[in-house]
Amino acid sequence: MKKSFSITLTLVFALIVFVGYAQSNTIKDYHEQYRPQIHFSPKGHWMNDPNGMVYFNETYHLFYQYYPDASVWGPMHWGHATSKDLVHWKELSIALYPDSLGYIFSGSAVVDSSNTSGFGKNGKIPLVAIFTHHDPKGDAAGKTDFETQSIAYSLDNGITWTKYAGNPVLKNPGTRDFRDPKVMWHASQKKWVMSLAVHDHISFYSSGDLKTWNKESDFGSKEGAHGGVWECPDMFSMKLGDKVYWILIVNINPGGPNGGSATQYFLGNFDGSKFTPLDTVTRWLDYGPDEYAGITWSNTGSRKVFLGWMSNWLYANQVPTEIWRSATTLPRELSLVQSTQGVVLASRPISELDEIKTKTTVLQDLTLQGERDFSSMISGTKSQYQLKITVAELKDYTVKLSNSDKEEILIGYDKENDRYYIDRTNSGNSNFHKNFAGRFTAPRLTGKNESDITIVVDKMSVEVFADGGLTTMTAIYFSSKEFSALTILAPKKISIRNVAVTGLGSIWK
Repeated sequence: MKKSFSITLTLVFALIVFVGYAQSNTIKDYHEQYRPQIHFSPKGHWMNDPNGMVYFNETYHLFYQYYPDASVWGPMHWGHATSKDLVHWKELSIALYPDSLGYIFSGSAVVDSSNTSGFGKNGKIPLVAIFTHHDPKGDAAGKTDFETQSIAYSLDNGITWTKYAGNPVLKNPGTRDFRDPKVMWHASQKKWVMSLAVHDHISFYSSGDLKTWNKESDFGSKEGAHGGVWECPDMFSMKLGDKVYWILIVNINPGGPNGGSATQYFLGNFDGSKFTPLDTVTRWLDYGPDEYAGITWSNTGSRKVFLGWMSNWLYANQVPTEIWRSATTLPRELSLVQSTQGVVLASRPISELDEIKTKTTVLQDLTLQGERDFSSMISGTKSQYQLKITVAELKDYTVKLSNSDKEEILIGYDKENDRYYIDRTNSGNSNFHKNFAGRFTAPRLTGKNESDITIVVDKMSVEVFADGGLTTMTAIYFSSKEFSALTILAPKKISIRNVAVTGLGSIWK
């Protein structure tokens, strides 16, 4: 995907930042201030969109937009990391570098098990990456065809990649925003289907060999949110009971429900050529300010695991980290659930997170009015823990994380408006952007008169999964020191079934 600002100005700024970084900093082995301990982040430099996420030979591959020469956005590469469990990650060498066709923007990767591309040799199954070439010279010159789609392949389990000599495989018909191909195999029609972001809609293309693509249809110019450019689509099918639904994920920047970048999605049917939505409801996969460019892993069967970039284009280049910038969200398992908004996608932290869980402390059957201190429950967790609260009768409540510098982040439920919220107005350093501090809200999507909320805390972030993941919110923050205090506030008497805190160990060995 493309950040909409002057590339020339950005590169000058990047050079300044890099020189300062090289002179005064070294990578501190994942222990710098603000460094996440349970989320993936590169050892150094800039990252944004997850790319090419594919599961192959019992290994999860995560590629991502990466600039290896500075900690701000610049000429895009594909960084690469792998994992056996979606929790512990090994950062590898850069997979794809810019070339004469341009920067390497976002895309996807597939397992070509039938060797439709012909890239396979000596019985080796090829992995094929499909990505956007972005020509910065064409962009600067005001052309409209500077983004094209290209492919590369790997015969050594994704370690090294060979770009196809016939690139680009899909030329631009003449639009400035023509990028982020997500490709899937349509089994019943035995063809590859590409979802491509084209300014304010999605175009679908098909191919038998990943090299020659034919236009099928368009969707979305009059559907969904349109506060900004559509980017990073993803399409797949899931079942709820005996019914099959097709899900089309579309990221948008700006235009999110709480400002800036966000991920919307549509439910419908796909007949191999055309996507038909079930309704005109705009659904959001995450209502917080800091989840964007989210897509799912390919080749995982019926299991759908989602991952997003944990930032927002409003301020991603300005956040107060130096050695690295940005991390991913936790991987999240998706499911379809019936809600007050109809059928929706629910998100939960993956079960593999159990591998790093440590001690669990539980308090049950509490009656609370006013403010109660639960700080002893998070003592020793180093701001790496999972907090679960179940409220028996739904009323206003607030979870407050704070420190001795009077910095705090508030997470709670507003009964009058029937909304969850995250408030980071006083969470710490926010002077790098006028829109960073604030209160962000999300609707409640169940009619039950009780509430369960799971909050995953990690150094500089909170991820909130309410009502079984029907409502999800993500927010980052930059406090001067860890939030060592935990309190729960309720203006009216409230019954709490349980409060549970589980420590989470660092994923970095």
